Amino acid sequence: MPSGTYAKKRLWRWRSNPLRRRDDIVEAWIVLAVWAVFAVGGTLAGLLTAHAADEVFDRQRSERQSVRAVLLDDVPLGAPAVGGTSDRRTTTVRWTAADGSTRTGRTLVDGGLEAGSGVTVWQDGRGRLTTAPPSTTEAAIESSFLGVAAAAGLAGLVFGAGAAARWRLDRRRVEEWGRQWDQVGPRWGHKTS
Repeated sequence: MPSGTYAKKRLWRWRSNPLRRRDDIVEAWIVLAVWAVFAVGGTLAGLLTAHAADEVFDRQRSERQSVRAVLLDDVPLGAPAVGGTSDRRTTTVRWTAADGSTRTGRTLVDGGLEAGSGVTVWQDGRGRLTTAPPSTTEAAIESSFLGVAAAAGLAGLVFGAGAAARWRLDRRRVEEWGRQWDQVGPRWGHKTS
């Protein structure tokens, strides 16, 4: 099929046609609006979400500091998690906060360490234990994933709303055809035998 013929078939709702109904024009505008909102809105939603996530990760990297802590308990060496090579356990540690106060808390450390061993832990701006901030690469991957997820979520909503509107138009067309058939159908009711 030549590309010109295909384009004419794709754009039939926009051309002047005696069989074109008002609902066909409305449906064409709905399809155009759905694609426009998907293209522009999806791009904006993805970029804004990725940018917001980048800011959060940057703030985490600037606020969190690594400090040396001392284990207060032995950490037994156990079986590694299924499919993993790391044996991390929760235990109590003591560290000196930025304000000079000595603090204790619980955090994950590698197994097989004895009490009194030094470990590196992370604290937030208030001196509470927290997880390590994501690296630049991890942050970029996660913010990209969140941006794509936001765009996909918006696409789902937009295409769902468009499908619901088109379904309603189809129902209206079927009802209109039924009313028209009720007017024309009795004229065709004569018997040929």
